[in-house]
Amino acid sequence: MMGGQPIIILKEGTEREKGKGAVFNNIAAARAVADAVKSTLGPKGMDKMLVDSLGDVTITNDGVTILKEIEIEHPTAKMLVEVAKTQDDEVGDGTTSAVVLAGELLKQAESLIEQEVHPTIIVNGYRMAATEAVRRLRSLAFDVKRTDKETLRSIARTAMSGRSVGENADFLSGIAVDAVQAIVEEVAGEIRADVDNVLVQKKHGGNQKDTALIDGIVLDKERVHPRMPMFIREAKIALINRALEVKKTEVNEEIRIRDPAKLQQFLDEEEKTLKTMVAKIQESGANVVLGQKGIDDIAQHYLAKAGIYAVRRVKESDMKKLAKATGARIVTNLDDLTPKELGKADLVEERKVGTDDMTFVTGCKKARAVSILIRGGTEHVVDEVERILHDALRVVAAAIEDGKAISGGGSAEIELSIALKDYAATVGGREQLAIEAFAGALDVIPRTLGENAGLDPIDVLIKLRAEHQKKGGKAMGVNVLTGEPLDMIKANVIEPLRVKVQEIDSAAEVAAMILRIDDVIASKKSPPPPPGGGEHGHGGGMGGMGGMPPGMGM
Repeated sequence: MMGGQPIIILKEGTEREKGKGAVFNNIAAARAVADAVKSTLGPKGMDKMLVDSLGDVTITNDGVTILKEIEIEHPTAKMLVEVAKTQDDEVGDGTTSAVVLAGELLKQAESLIEQEVHPTIIVNGYRMAATEAVRRLRSLAFDVKRTDKETLRSIARTAMSGRSVGENADFLSGIAVDAVQAIVEEVAGEIRADVDNVLVQKKHGGNQKDTALIDGIVLDKERVHPRMPMFIREAKIALINRALEVKKTEVNEEIRIRDPAKLQQFLDEEEKTLKTMVAKIQESGANVVLGQKGIDDIAQHYLAKAGIYAVRRVKESDMKKLAKATGARIVTNLDDLTPKELGKADLVEERKVGTDDMTFVTGCKKARAVSILIRGGTEHVVDEVERILHDALRVVAAAIEDGKAISGGGSAEIELSIALKDYAATVGGREQLAIEAFAGALDVIPRTLGENAGLDPIDVLIKLRAEHQKKGGKAMGVNVLTGEPLDMIKANVIEPLRVKVQEIDSAAEVAAMILRIDDVIASKKSPPPPPGGGEHGHGGGMGGMGGMPPGMGM
């Protein structure tokens, strides 16, 4: 105020929230997101049915899928969605745990702020606690050999627990482990397992038990001409990244033909060009052509006449996998196509899967790319199995690359909680309160596992703490069937170390970022365009979901 005159520096309609009000509102929004996915955690977690604006239905209990599908409007709540995405990109599993832990860290911070502890002190304490927790985690981890199939299967099975695969978890975890072991390679002395080399195709129909690992590549494509052979043994495969069509010129041109004989000559020339292309493919010795672009009808005819199996419009990512599996090189110029550029496979055939024809390229020597063909009763089942297998492949790959794993079932969190309480006493000062709050927040994982299984969460925690205080009780976790503590390593509930480290790091980072915000300045939303003139205006955002802060439409 200057001379009683207000100074307006923000645009009209801008909303501003300052101080504790802003912090508490942000915490409430983030906790609402954590509560939305909390019930999906663990072997007894429930599923969510998500219906998008077009009416498409997704049924899943995969944390990251749920958070990606629901349209969250609140800016702070979106930050928690980013945590889930990062967790998924880095390790593929632990997305729900990371979000639930972040929500609990903020809940604990809220009570500290009410006790007049400054957010900066809480953030410092959280950072110290996260560093100490990760150090402790590394000391709790044990080694996993890349050839140890049983342990790797346990890791895959743990990632699948509580998902809709039920009794097929053993079968599917075996497929996941075999697939990852097939694509492991050593690069510059480091072991790499890039799950992008596993091609996952899905076709509904049949049973989940019909899901198969194929030593090679499965393409959701059929041969381009019915007169082509149904299968080719001892296949020599050409991967071509150009259209087997007459090229259109770059410039706009017009050809005027007044004489009918000239028109025939023009068409003959076109045919001759396509015939020359097919002749070049024949000369290279190829008997299978997999093209990334189109194949002209005339070219199809000549390829069929030559007994060559051809497929068109193969995705670029699939072309790369084919190159890895068969040893072929992708060529863009047919003049470069020589026997050296061809890949080899024992068999290329067209098989009917469900109602569709698919191309199977199998029997590849030293295949560093494999395929999993997922089957299941309905489309929703197949989609969920694909999400489950993605998580399983990623955790097995992480365990093979790092060679380290840790017991699951909430055992690591309880152990860290006890260790951090001892550590807090050595730190002293106000940060001690924040470290103790971090320790308390870690209890949310075993507590939620018990809650979702219909157990008394207090009893679960008391029994677990008692076991962890004993010698040799570090691997004790929640037995969701009985509520009693159980040795998770003996029960084969194992997770890669990387999942837990990422979970704690990302939850601590996002909690710190949200706590440091003390001022939220939101510009006025621009009005939707008026209807008419070809562009129809859409209605405003959806209303708040029950029990959620306003503005967090889902």
